[in-house]
Amino acid sequence: MTDAAAPVVRARSALSDGEWQRMHPLSPLLRGGLFLIVVLGFVVANLRERLIEIFLPGLTPGFRGGPPEDPIDYILGHDLVLLALLAVLGIVVVLVLLFWLSWRFHSFRITGDDVEVRSGVLFRSNRRAPLDRVQGVNLTRPLVARLIGLAKLEVVGAGLDANVRLEYLSTANAEAVRHDILRLASGRTLGEAAPGGTPRSWQGGAAASVMTGVTGIVDGAEEPVSEPASVVRIPFARLVGSVLLSDTTVALILVAIGAVVAMQFWPPWLLFTLLPLVLGFGAYYVRSITRSLRYAIAPTPHGVRIVFGLFTTVTEILPPGRVHAVQVRQPLLWRPAGWWTITVNRLSGTSSGQEAAAAFTHVLPVGTRADAERVVALLLPWLDADERALIFDRGVLAASADDPYTTTPPRGRVLRPISWRRNGLTLSPTALFLRRGRIVRSLVIVPLARAQSIAVHQGPIYRMLRLARIRAHTVAGTVDTGIGAIDRADALALFAAAEARAIASAATDRSHRWDADADAGAGADLRPDAVADPDAVADLDAGADAGTDAGTSASVPPSERTHE
Repeated sequence: MTDAAAPVVRARSALSDGEWQRMHPLSPLLRGGLFLIVVLGFVVANLRERLIEIFLPGLTPGFRGGPPEDPIDYILGHDLVLLALLAVLGIVVVLVLLFWLSWRFHSFRITGDDVEVRSGVLFRSNRRAPLDRVQGVNLTRPLVARLIGLAKLEVVGAGLDANVRLEYLSTANAEAVRHDILRLASGRTLGEAAPGGTPRSWQGGAAASVMTGVTGIVDGAEEPVSEPASVVRIPFARLVGSVLLSDTTVALILVAIGAVVAMQFWPPWLLFTLLPLVLGFGAYYVRSITRSLRYAIAPTPHGVRIVFGLFTTVTEILPPGRVHAVQVRQPLLWRPAGWWTITVNRLSGTSSGQEAAAAFTHVLPVGTRADAERVVALLLPWLDADERALIFDRGVLAASADDPYTTTPPRGRVLRPISWRRNGLTLSPTALFLRRGRIVRSLVIVPLARAQSIAVHQGPIYRMLRLARIRAHTVAGTVDTGIGAIDRADALALFAAAEARAIASAATDRSHRWDADADAGAGADLRPDAVADPDAVADLDAGADAGTDAGTSASVPPSERTHE
């Protein structure tokens, strides 16, 4: 009788051995490319006449010899050619030396506890991302980097400007390192390096890397063949239609109407002042379409993989338990087509601008109801059938006669004159559901395991109308996790129930180390409400203080949220 087979432990890559490793030698060139472009632009701007004369002599028939202050004429006239060449050579040598020093002192290492990067020659910098706090791993392939087969790896940390970037690695090495980081973050261990497992050489196969990069731009984003296919496909016509029917188009139409009216009173030449605004709208449309092209979303063993971008391709892995709120939204102009969009609140770990952060919050740019349901199932896989029904069938599409949501009472119509019958909330054992809007439909799902606290507020107008506002505090983001104009008694009852269930969910949540038991052969239960005693939540609800006063908040104890 043979023994049971031991669990398979994946061999680590040679770059994840805990020793300091260096980036690709071309990394300084890619990271300093902006500086070189500025220098090149300065040279071109100062020699533009000479360049036109050299390359397009027909456009300058009367321009021979150039003006007296022309730099090239000055060098030729004073016999300074050799000195100029030596100066250019010296600048090149200095740049090469600076790039070499930058590469030489820029290294990283991956241990069983964290990812660490150190850089700098005169001023040293050291950044570290603990693996149990990793919120995601992004693989970015800018256009130039893709042409030479390189990629940038960004480990998203839990905190402001806490990301750790590995700029740049070969695409193959970046994929291997990303897999190792996610495996370690899941709680599993790495095996020994595979025989002959040395880092992929940057010298060998340079031409093949360039050809692969060009092919990837033409054929589509590079995707690991072992990963499942995307569960959502966005046709090009739908993508363009969604952008044209967006709120931005409405604003553009209003601007156009205002311009036509202004022509009756203002001189026509004043309309040229609107040119920068029109160019801005055009850039927004192009950027929105190209960013969402080649979109893909699929499940992986380490979370949800999201791919987007035409020229700069971003591959993001969102591990389990890193989604703090999900919003399903349908603008008015999308309603005839039945389109929806999904955004999330998550820790981005970066201090970048709002536009850069938005790229990682729109997990579904546009899709049908079936697409939206599939994406929600990927982001919140622990929702059961009854909870999923609260999103569409009994949520944003529910009839008033069969509505499980607690909505605004009639006396609150003055605050919600159009949407008072739709404005409401409900609570399941694991999530808080918030529904808003009749013109623009939206529904927000807040996992109770991710809630930092639950608060009830009541201002003077709300106090006069016996109403209250309730809010679930999560990480900051584009999704609003609060709702107002709720009956005070209903808000207090939900406050008590949500407090108890949030504590129970946070105490039993193990999604921060989602695969920790896999090496031992036991899979971890990722459902936030998975408790030893099935009646634990009911007991907590029964023991909650239903008379909590308005204006207070119930915080989840830090001892219960050591890995949040």
